[in-house]
Amino acid sequence: MIQRFIELGEGYGDIFELCELARVNKNRIHRAFIFSSKKQEKEYYSIAIALNPINKANFFPIYICLEGIPKITPVPQRLSTFHETLKELKIVPVQMDIKHSANFVDKGLFYQYVIGILRLNHFIPPLQ
Repeated sequence: MIQRFIELGEGYGDIFELCELARVNKNRIHRAFIFSSKKQEKEYYSIAIALNPINKANFFPIYICLEGIPKITPVPQRLSTFHETLKELKIVPVQMDIKHSANFVDKGLFYQYVIGILRLNHFIPPLQ
């Protein structure tokens, strides 16, 4: 099974797109994720949804808005919008700390790192 991240942007429109993807594909949602990472003493959130493959397709997409939400008080509107959507769909997100993508030479390596963490913790299925 091919497990691949599909990166959306980090603006409001991208968050709304991710939320709409979740609503439209609510029967396919495997899990939702909120990742936090730190870069130069500042913390950022990434949000993502993993969808089960369609029919017998061998593709497991994980849509992500990467590191665009600063960890501040009060909770940023983009993060609360994601929380509201998940609450509406009765989905509890998995929250975890990961390394910031800037720690990797290539974004592909970063995504391999995150997929490895998700597999090791049984949040996404193993390769078949």
